[in-house]
Amino acid sequence: MNEQESIHSGYDSGNPAESPQEKVAEPARNAEAGESAALPSAPLEASVHVQDPDPGSSPQLAHSIVIEAERPASCLPEPDPWRGRDLFLFAGFSVIWAFLSGFLLLSGYAILRPLMGWRTSPSALVENTFFGLLVQLVLYGPLLVFVILLVTVRYRLPFWAGIRWRWPGRGSAVKLLLSGVLLALAVALGSALLPDRKDFPLEKMFSSPAAAYALGAFAVLIAPFMEELIFRGILFAFFERLMGLRWAVVASALLFAALHYFEYEGAWTHLGMILVVGVVFSLARALTGSLAPSFLLHTAYNGTFILALFLGTHLFRNLQSLGGAG
Repeated sequence: MNEQESIHSGYDSGNPAESPQEKVAEPARNAEAGESAALPSAPLEASVHVQDPDPGSSPQLAHSIVIEAERPASCLPEPDPWRGRDLFLFAGFSVIWAFLSGFLLLSGYAILRPLMGWRTSPSALVENTFFGLLVQLVLYGPLLVFVILLVTVRYRLPFWAGIRWRWPGRGSAVKLLLSGVLLALAVALGSALLPDRKDFPLEKMFSSPAAAYALGAFAVLIAPFMEELIFRGILFAFFERLMGLRWAVVASALLFAALHYFEYEGAWTHLGMILVVGVVFSLARALTGSLAPSFLLHTAYNGTFILALFLGTHLFRNLQSLGGAG
């Protein structure tokens, strides 16, 4: 009958005499100790197996003792997504799906238009707020699925751990939300003091109360998470691996501002403010090592602009100006 006992660091057999098996295993233990010196200073797990001898063995060998050292899981490197090939696949999929989704939506509209009696021509849909939001929703959905599959299937990581999402404590979360509000107020003040054009494309999208409500919901509920996932989750991680932390902050902020160029085309002061906002979001990601803080900042920032516009236009009934939600 076999008996097995497992104990962790600090094993003491209670018998000062060494068995022949222990003497034979001594060089192996010394070699294992030499190897473990190069590993992180995490304790090793020792397993001691006490087995009855075979019937034909000598009576002096009452038991055979084998000591095994197992390296803890904390010493094993964690898979790290967003290497060069991952970014290439994501970028390629994004570009292809952007063109394909737009083509499918326009084609579907052209087919349904005579059946539904819609009056807007396909060429005029480019300036239609609801169609623009639909295009972004159709674009974001498969991109999110792509990221989830890459993290959970390819790298076998929990999704939130794979995108470096660690939710802060309640006090820190409140501070981040308040910081997002203050950031929005500072940007609004800077935009008011510096000269800039007023009729940029994003302002024109607030064409009706219904459009304003739709844009507000998208800006608060969808855009912060998806934009942070792409810029501070995927791109930031890639640039950090390629060029270091500082360049990751700069590069992700520049690309974030570039995304908003078509919304603020010609409004260079607003674009400059968006660049500053992108730097703040990226610094939050760099300093905390987590995606959640920049998401909270982004949500509060957008929410502040939407709320200010809501109140300043008498519940979206008098739409004349835009504060600049990102």
